[in-house]
Amino acid sequence: MEKSEDFEKDKKMKEKESSSSGDDDEAAANGGPSEEALEGGTTQQGEAEKLSRKFSYASVCSTETLDDGDDDDGDDDEDEHNKDLVLGPQVTLKEHFEMDKDDESLRRWKEQLLGSVDFSSVGENAEPEVKIQSLTIISPDRPNLVLPIPFVPNAKGYAFGLKDGSRYRLKFSFIVSNNIVSGLKYTNTVWKTGVRVDNTKVMLGTFSPQQEPYTYELEEETTPSGIFARGSYSARSKFVDDDGKCYLDVSYYFEIRKDWPAPS
Repeated sequence: MEKSEDFEKDKKMKEKESSSSGDDDEAAANGGPSEEALEGGTTQQGEAEKLSRKFSYASVCSTETLDDGDDDDGDDDEDEHNKDLVLGPQVTLKEHFEMDKDDESLRRWKEQLLGSVDFSSVGENAEPEVKIQSLTIISPDRPNLVLPIPFVPNAKGYAFGLKDGSRYRLKFSFIVSNNIVSGLKYTNTVWKTGVRVDNTKVMLGTFSPQQEPYTYELEEETTPSGIFARGSYSARSKFVDDDGKCYLDVSYYFEIRKDWPAPS
């Protein structure tokens, strides 16, 4: 009897195991998740997470480092920044020199900056004044072309002409009077057929008033070459200081030619 009961128990257990295995096979046959599918799904999910994170990171980087090349927006931001600055009241050059007499290092710096300024000719005007006198175009094996400012256009309306593919430098002459001008900056923007092709910004520096003109020579440049580079260009030049005061804002036309224009 005991053997018979044990045999019946073993038979029932085998039937249950067979039934459970059949259910699993049926579930797999009906599209249910098998163990391999579960492992594969976990792998795919992990890869998807990795891809998603990488894409997110690249998007953030490309957004943060995007440069659309529009320097005009940079000028607007700089103007807004200058507007937010709260500057102290301007004082005359004499008052500048009299201030902080007890500070030996500051006194020496002022003497070095002011040089041999004739205070009797400076006057009591606290506002600095800068007069841009001329622009000189310097090119190898060519006589210097000195252009008074404001420009006097020729019969075609051009302030000057340049040969394509030629090397040249620009040199400015200017006089500073009344007071120290701080952070004098030169900007020049050039357009061809309405499209901006060049935007130059140069910090000239800080200058004390003097009767003799200052000269500042820019780095050498080369005009574009080829038939498509020739033609009419429009430009706008500005001289502005750290306080946002504009001393010259001039628009003009020039041309790039196959040959140098004949001397007038």
